[in-house]
Amino acid sequence: MVNLHSLKNTSRPHKDRKRVGRGIGSKTGKTCGRGEKGAGARAGAKRRFGKEGGQMPHFMKLPIRGFSNARFRVRYDTVNLDELETFFENGDVVNIETLKERGFVTRGSRGIKILGRGELTKKLKINVRAVSDSAREKLTQAKVALEIAE
Repeated sequence: MVNLHSLKNTSRPHKDRKRVGRGIGSKTGKTCGRGEKGAGARAGAKRRFGKEGGQMPHFMKLPIRGFSNARFRVRYDTVNLDELETFFENGDVVNIETLKERGFVTRGSRGIKILGRGELTKKLKINVRAVSDSAREKLTQAKVALEIAE
């Protein structure tokens, strides 16, 4: 029968704890392995990860490599053709102001991009920053007035 006191940890070998302050012959006597003086020798001392005590930290010695365009990328809010079909009437102008009124544009938007999902049968005047290839093809077939703003 297995009792709580008869259970053994067999997953890893047993390691004795470090017995500090047991005389100068024990390697961890007197200063208990903390060196002499300074914040590290005091009770409650903590070391921040990466701090090297006056020495130049390792991450600062490494070269900075490459370039990331993430900070400069232009993020467009996207609108599909089927959404234009449902939310706009014949002869309407589609631009950033009219799309804001209908709730398509987020606060930090840098422009609108039209995507090609769905079909467009209405005659609209579209003034946006970007258009996908599939949307451009469908808009030319539908003979929609398209203007790309810079």
